[in-house]
Amino acid sequence: MAEPISDYALLSDRRGAALVSRRGSIDWLCLPRYDSPSLLAKVLGDDSHGHWTLAPTDPAARTSRRYSGDSFTLLTRWETADGVVEVSDFMPLGDAGHHVVRRIRGLSGTVRMRQEVRFRFDYAGAVPWVRQSPELGDDALLATAGPDMVVLRGSHLDAADDRSHAAEVDVAAGDVVDLVLTHQASHLPMTPPIDVDAAERETAEEWHAWAESVHHDHQPWSAEVRRSLLVLRALTHADTGGIVAAATTSLPEQLGGVRNWDYRYVWLRDAALTIDALLTHGAVEAAEEWRDWLVRAIAGDPEAMQIMYGIAGERRLPEYEITSLPGHRGSAPVRVGNGAYLQRQWDVYGEVSCALHRARESGLRVDAVAWQMQRAMLTYLAEHWDEPDCGLWEIRGEPRMFTHSRVMVWAAFDRGVRACEQFGLEGPVERWAELRDRIRADVWEHGYDAEARSFRQSYDRPGVDAALLMLPLVDFVAWDDPAMVGTIEAVERDLARDGLILRYDVGVADDGVAGEESPFLICNFWLVEALASTGRLERATELMERLVATANDVGLLSEEFEPSTGEQLGNLPQAFSHIGLVRAADAIARARGGQPDGA
Repeated sequence: MAEPISDYALLSDRRGAALVSRRGSIDWLCLPRYDSPSLLAKVLGDDSHGHWTLAPTDPAARTSRRYSGDSFTLLTRWETADGVVEVSDFMPLGDAGHHVVRRIRGLSGTVRMRQEVRFRFDYAGAVPWVRQSPELGDDALLATAGPDMVVLRGSHLDAADDRSHAAEVDVAAGDVVDLVLTHQASHLPMTPPIDVDAAERETAEEWHAWAESVHHDHQPWSAEVRRSLLVLRALTHADTGGIVAAATTSLPEQLGGVRNWDYRYVWLRDAALTIDALLTHGAVEAAEEWRDWLVRAIAGDPEAMQIMYGIAGERRLPEYEITSLPGHRGSAPVRVGNGAYLQRQWDVYGEVSCALHRARESGLRVDAVAWQMQRAMLTYLAEHWDEPDCGLWEIRGEPRMFTHSRVMVWAAFDRGVRACEQFGLEGPVERWAELRDRIRADVWEHGYDAEARSFRQSYDRPGVDAALLMLPLVDFVAWDDPAMVGTIEAVERDLARDGLILRYDVGVADDGVAGEESPFLICNFWLVEALASTGRLERATELMERLVATANDVGLLSEEFEPSTGEQLGNLPQAFSHIGLVRAADAIARARGGQPDGA
């Protein structure tokens, strides 16, 4: 059975991703893209669904791990009674193919290491033909099925036993043993071996150079902010600029439950909020990459604009269930694709408009095509803004009039007006200003509950959701406005669970999906921001410390956290959660009298 979600570390070449467990097992591997069918998928099943394990034969071996500086090179140190070794796991950056490197260094004594690999392609639905090839020599293994081929070099693996290959090697002090897995299309000529020394050095240099280019040194939680920014960079596709919401699919929001979704796609909302966080810390080039992706993805009729796209802007993301995988610790179904791409969610118009405006304010050159696209969005929105939608949380029930959605529509028109006034861009400013004022009045009339002294989740029923904490972030209402203070109090009171908050009450919200869920991490980071911004700095700091502690040993955050068990839940790493951490740390820094660098 797969390890708990918190046991996994991320490897990324900013094109595809792998998850490595504390036990030294790569249990999830998707190449050449994040959304490619898996080559190893134990995280959604067991050993039979594909893994690549590298660990000492000594069952009493002690282990510790960390990332090497500001990179995604994972260093796992193994200590046995006979010696110490360190395994460096990384995916080389650059254009020279798609590889996973596992380098064993002997530090002292001699350690016997065992490697076991079981390939299962296409979400464990395809058993590849695995063989040695004369042209590769006896230290390589070749696996082929359909369009995919992998070569595992340096392996010296034995013949298959129950479709699994294993080998052992003694690693003495000073020894270096390299294992390199290379993925390529099966119809192409064989990819040549890589220079591991150069790949290790150049990959580390590229990650460290990017980390040095962003600002984070003054933060109260500098290390956590730095790692979160790196995660956001890792989830940004190197070739297209598309920012995926997470590196995995179907890691459950409830163990044994059905709330299991594929997040390996580009949500306009998540990507826009990622850009906002990166801009705050000086990563202007990331905003330009995303803006170029955005123009390509949503080009055409604004009526056809979707809330999410594939990594290269693909528009069809049909959702279906994978029966070849039983799910993480029995949490079925496993899903590929995401039916939310067919939903209407008006808030994304606001998030995109805010991100584009923030990029211009941060010094990104004004792009005429991007402005034409934004104008087309607003033209369409002007005719449809008062229609119900599925909201930020993508309910699968009947569309409703969500307060947060209406406020983000207000923000879309507000940023359109500001773009014209601040940057001299052309647009129907009077029309947009009139709509902005009308929407504002509509929200106060229907989205505010005077008796409860708080905004409500939707116009048609009482109750709050955590998305309401975002209203001041777009300047719709001041933090110290009595309506906002009352909303924060209602969120803390009505959504609390074991000291953390849910995104909404599933019993009240009627989201159209069975089961329960755990506290949503970004919502709790929003609460930190709200508390810090309303003068409750001590409470904000206490909550921040608790939230930071939910990260695993290498600083990764999943989507949710279950306080009663201490388990991470949902897909990993989750961009939303790392965005929340960065914003919350920035808010506390401001409350303490500082300003986030780049703000």
